[in-house]
Amino acid sequence: MTAAPPTPRGVAADTIERRAGARAELFGGAYVGRRVLVTGDTGFKGSWLCAWLSNLGASVAGYALAPPTTPSLFDLIGLDGEVAHVAGDVRDLAALSAAVAVCRPEIVFHLAAQPLVRPSYGDPRDTFETNVMGVVNLLEVVRSCPSVSAVVNVTSDKCYENCETTVAYREDDALGGYDPYSASKGASELVTAAYRRSFFGRDSAVCVATARAGNVIGGGDWATDRLVPDCVRAIAAGHEIVVRHPAAVRPWQHVLESLSGYLWLGARLLADGHACEGAWNFGPAAGATISVAELVGEFVAAYGAGSWRAADDRERIHEAGLLLLDCTKSRDELGWTAVWDARAAVTRTAAWYRGWAAGAADLRGALEADIADYVRAAGALGLPWTSAKASATAADGGRL
Repeated sequence: MTAAPPTPRGVAADTIERRAGARAELFGGAYVGRRVLVTGDTGFKGSWLCAWLSNLGASVAGYALAPPTTPSLFDLIGLDGEVAHVAGDVRDLAALSAAVAVCRPEIVFHLAAQPLVRPSYGDPRDTFETNVMGVVNLLEVVRSCPSVSAVVNVTSDKCYENCETTVAYREDDALGGYDPYSASKGASELVTAAYRRSFFGRDSAVCVATARAGNVIGGGDWATDRLVPDCVRAIAAGHEIVVRHPAAVRPWQHVLESLSGYLWLGARLLADGHACEGAWNFGPAAGATISVAELVGEFVAAYGAGSWRAADDRERIHEAGLLLLDCTKSRDELGWTAVWDARAAVTRTAAWYRGWAAGAADLRGALEADIADYVRAAGALGLPWTSAKASATAADGGRL
């Protein structure tokens, strides 16, 4: 049997009851009572993922350094009392091994990383050690942990050898990377593929996949040198927003888009095993990408304040001007597609930050409202992960 999920401290009874109603429905009930480890749980995307997993009825453990920003979403939405968090560095093999031995996860979502391009220029060694040796350490630990059935290694859309053409990248395209961050994510993909072939083959009980998502936005991100947090900080300070590459085009999407992909991929690994291993792109529909300038303009309009200017050449470093993802494989083989367009993603994101700036007391409630609305929109599209009939294992179907 799997361990029962903990009852979060300070969560109202009606909230717990409302969450329970969705557990058996979403992702085929795959996470009800399931022991899940999220590395990088204190980060922006990791915090959103832990909150959603908790709502799905999972018993969530986390392994990461302290929250990387102040303020931090992890703290603001009360995850410290809800996630069995262990403070540690993925570069520390012994500490990671000890943490995994205690939580005995059935599935691991690996998000711990140095996640930014610009800092990778300042400290490339840290970037490669964290993003490459971190995944080596995780997979080494998984090799000796009999409870694990599935691993989803979250890499990046920047793992491709980007020639900046109008051709969108598919999962079998060449890996590469101009800057240390992008190269480290390409290397993480290569490491994962090597371990899958060498140690987690068809006769292995462990199934391993990688997820390559587009640029995500959403409430609660305060990372330096990310577009939306930079906008929020500038507006709060009464400054102009300085935009480094206004004409750059990215596969922008709300954070819930990537997370629904990760969670559905994880559920399918648990249900269908090696048939769903390998690499998967998760991004907006073809033709739905917009430029940095368009996104900033939409954000300023939705927030109701702010102005921006282009950076001068002295404020710029090399960053790709065009990056497109082809998500045909995820659509055809997983039945996954994006739900919200870029405008909806920006509107939701701006509303969350407006609430935070106004001192809203229930930021967790705002996050859960976004999840609920996203799920309703996905259900209206008939996406398979929203159905109780989805192909996923029962909560007690994992290995012990």
